Amino acid sequence: MKKMNIKLFTIMLLCAVLVLSACGGNSNKSSGDKSDSKSSKTLNVWQMGNSDWTKIVGPYEEETGVKVKIQGIPWDKGHDKLLTAVASGKGPDIILMGTTWMQEFVDANTFVDLTDYLDEYPNLASDDFFDGALETSVFDGKTYGIPWHVDTRLLFYRKDLLGDVGYPDGPETWDDLEDAAKQLAARGKGNYAVDLSLTDANLVYSFAWQHGWDYEPDLGADNFTKPEFKQTIERYKTFYDNKYSQVEKGKELAQAFSDGTKPMFFSGPWDIKTIEDGAPDIKGDWDVRLMPDGGTNRSMIGGSQITIFKSSDNVEQALDFINWMSEPETQLSWYKVKNELPSRKEAWEDPLLADDPMISTFGEQLESVQAPPTIHGGEKVGQEIQKMLEKVARGGEDIDKTLNDLHQKVAKILKD
Repeated sequence: MKKMNIKLFTIMLLCAVLVLSACGGNSNKSSGDKSDSKSSKTLNVWQMGNSDWTKIVGPYEEETGVKVKIQGIPWDKGHDKLLTAVASGKGPDIILMGTTWMQEFVDANTFVDLTDYLDEYPNLASDDFFDGALETSVFDGKTYGIPWHVDTRLLFYRKDLLGDVGYPDGPETWDDLEDAAKQLAARGKGNYAVDLSLTDANLVYSFAWQHGWDYEPDLGADNFTKPEFKQTIERYKTFYDNKYSQVEKGKELAQAFSDGTKPMFFSGPWDIKTIEDGAPDIKGDWDVRLMPDGGTNRSMIGGSQITIFKSSDNVEQALDFINWMSEPETQLSWYKVKNELPSRKEAWEDPLLADDPMISTFGEQLESVQAPPTIHGGEKVGQEIQKMLEKVARGGEDIDKTLNDLHQKVAKILKD
């Protein structure tokens, strides 16, 4: 009996130890899981252009315990790196994409379709973003990216010099711009009116919209035979033939703007700082204004999209991070770091932007913007447009001939 009691006691004691161990183990595992889900989780991010997000993500890491590992990818290497990731299926959790690459990589099935997730996150509602920015993230009714920053183009102009030729507030229409350019170029050798880029196809699209052109996908290459597109190229030719614009590269931007040899140029918000730093002597003598109106004053919208790579195992955590990045306060923090404009409309109500007359003009232009045409092989099409402009501006080739050549080359790109 005593032996039986000792045996029974031993069994009971062993059971108690096992139960306590199990309870303790469960408690530790639960706590450990929670800790592991925070402290040991890492989000891998490819940031096209640079890795400057490291300057703003600290609060998110502290709040969640998630490590955000950011790798900056130079733009000139980004396209090939993305192609390799798509082919191998090995990439990061999150990719900050330039808007002009979105169509190509959506077609390549690169990103997670975010459509069904949007209602779960308060900062991702479509109504909170500029319509133009959404055009570069939604394809066939499905959302593949969340707009991060936006940019557009305005006309930078010298108030004093434009005032001398009758346009102190800058030219409002394309006819005004041409009239002002004629007078400014007449100041003598070495003086031009406006810097027109021969290497920016998106700017060509903007000017074409302002002349009444629109890209219709069903027409394909025939879009470039429309009379409105021809009128746009004729306008370019007028500015170069009459030396309103300089074909050669010429002086550095801030210098040419400062000395008045090129008192107008089209650019984005980043060049506000370029002029402030590079030409402090003309402070108060220059401003920005909306794009010239030729029936519309639509400008192009650029910027970037935050996307989730299709092979990510951290989709929910990536969405949480994107939701945090889309808070107006976060976007304003980024503006302070990089001067890139926020995609969330609410952020524009902050005095930092609303009380800055130049920046608020960019906000006004963002209400009249359009995404560059979504074209299969869009980068190649853009390169052909640049070649066509070179022929018109430098070679003096016939516009009908160059546009016919462009039509044939675009048709081949679309067919391939």
